[in-house]
Amino acid sequence: MIVAERKPLREITEMLQGKQRVLVVGCNTCVTICMAGGRKEVAVLASALRLAGIEHVGEETVERQCDLEFLDPLTKLGGYDCLLSTACGIGVQLLSDLFPNLPVYPALNTTFLGVNEDLGLWSERCQSCGDCVLDRTGGICPIARCSKSLLNGPCGGSQDGKCEVNGDVDCAWQLIYDRLEARGELDRLETIFLPKDWSHSRDGGPRRIRREDVAL
Repeated sequence: MIVAERKPLREITEMLQGKQRVLVVGCNTCVTICMAGGRKEVAVLASALRLAGIEHVGEETVERQCDLEFLDPLTKLGGYDCLLSTACGIGVQLLSDLFPNLPVYPALNTTFLGVNEDLGLWSERCQSCGDCVLDRTGGICPIARCSKSLLNGPCGGSQDGKCEVNGDVDCAWQLIYDRLEARGELDRLETIFLPKDWSHSRDGGPRRIRREDVAL
């Protein structure tokens, strides 16, 4: 899922300087799960903005801000100086497209694609590189989980299975080796990865995927 965290309140109030009618728009999917921008977080942020002196703060949470079909109810709301989105950067941009004449501000910093490891703990697992190698690395991503994004084994600086960059981080290549060894698949490591072709992820502008079997 997309993991994000709320910006400091001071940064948000600086963005909203001069605005007295603000609609805080939440998202009921990824940012709700990571407790950054769902209905509860919208209510907390709205209360903080009122205490900060903003005259009128509205609250609205949609199922998904990244999908136009769920944004239609917002088009019926009026009388606001701006929208404050607690979605990821995708939601902020789609709201901006939907309301081109109304400022739309981000209340969150979008951080990474990750998993929920424990209560209140999320960790990165994918960088959306567009050229997945998980079939050859035991389902462990060396791009996202190795501090140096190395494609062909560890750097030599790890000790006792921990990364030299950060001793609290497991060496991704140690994890890959251990998993492949347990499966009897260490021969997969004999294949040398060529330098990553980043054009799969950034090839002349924003990426698109079109499914011809479902597209109109």
